Amino acid sequence: MTASLSPVATAGELTPEQLELQQRARAFVEDVLMPLEEEAERKGGRLPAETLQSIRRAAIDARLQGGRFSPEFGGQGWSMLEWFLVNEQFGRVTNGLHWNVPNAYNVLTQATPDQVDRYLRPILRGEGGDTAYAVTETEAGSDPSGITTTAERSDGGWLLNGEKWFVTSGDVANVLIVMANVVDGADRLPTLFLVEPAAHGVEVVDDPAYTHNYPHGHPTIAFKNVELPDDAVIGGVGNGDALQRAWFTEERLGIATHGLGAMWRLLDETTAWALTREQGGTRIMDYQGVSFPLADSATDATVGRLLALQVAHMVDSEADLKIVHAKASMAKLFVSEAAWRCADRAVQIFGGRGYLRSNVAERFLRELRVDRISEGTNEIQRLIVDRALERRGVEATIH
Repeated sequence: MTASLSPVATAGELTPEQLELQQRARAFVEDVLMPLEEEAERKGGRLPAETLQSIRRAAIDARLQGGRFSPEFGGQGWSMLEWFLVNEQFGRVTNGLHWNVPNAYNVLTQATPDQVDRYLRPILRGEGGDTAYAVTETEAGSDPSGITTTAERSDGGWLLNGEKWFVTSGDVANVLIVMANVVDGADRLPTLFLVEPAAHGVEVVDDPAYTHNYPHGHPTIAFKNVELPDDAVIGGVGNGDALQRAWFTEERLGIATHGLGAMWRLLDETTAWALTREQGGTRIMDYQGVSFPLADSATDATVGRLLALQVAHMVDSEADLKIVHAKASMAKLFVSEAAWRCADRAVQIFGGRGYLRSNVAERFLRELRVDRISEGTNEIQRLIVDRALERRGVEATIH
């Protein structure tokens, strides 16, 4: 693979340590994950347990687990720029194979010491299990104000009731992070709870198949009079919305970062094909119908990368969180749409070969489509940007 995108950050050239991290992540992706892509495709994303364990051990050996978590918890303590550099490499791989790198949702930075010991440390040690975030409901998707799941005080704890959809990794998680409204008289206080899947009253009611082949499912999970201890709350009662905004910012930047990695891979593979494939005695790269779409995608990738790097730099420099939130929405919006266009163009350039499941463009065409829906639809991202223009002003929003 050739490095078709420059590793330059908005703050200047990367440090030797950051370059080494980028290369370490790249070697892991190319040597460990990419060779497993087609096997994962044939097996519907589900690889043997011994293969999954070998991925986890290789990731830990490469010091890639728990990127943003503190080393005292078993993570790496990366800056957001460093996290970007690694996740861009992860995005170059299909079939969600990077999901097997030990990690957890960022809300666990607010966990108590006991919660860290019980859930976070074992995950980052690669001992199996995962975290799953349960927020979406039948009538509450991009608008979390519609959440009807409730938690009421009981003797010594809480009683949880509700149903969550699209609980990514809910089929393998050892802890579910559940958004619920704490009932306090007439008030409803958004709060995050840690729920163990084996608890009485937790039931998987549907486990549908999806377009992509990923290692984990996205089941529908019901909570029926689930008794939780008092210390099941994470981050304090009523703080769920604030924690979720921070989660959304990172997740949306993550979608952008993975999309950039996908475009990198697609441009590498498709350009190499166009330079060697001949039709009518001429390289297809010499036909503008092939070369112009590649030029458009290269431009998209470059612009998207600069925007996503700006967001990472703003996080690291502790910029205004509301502006960062809007910028992350811009990055998610732009890259998710550009990356799918890139995959669609790549399939066309590969011709019939582009429709084979052994072809990286075909797999990305299926996988990238959901990025315009997940972590808030792109219509929601446009609303967030519109509000930033209204409330923060044009200059603050676009600079």
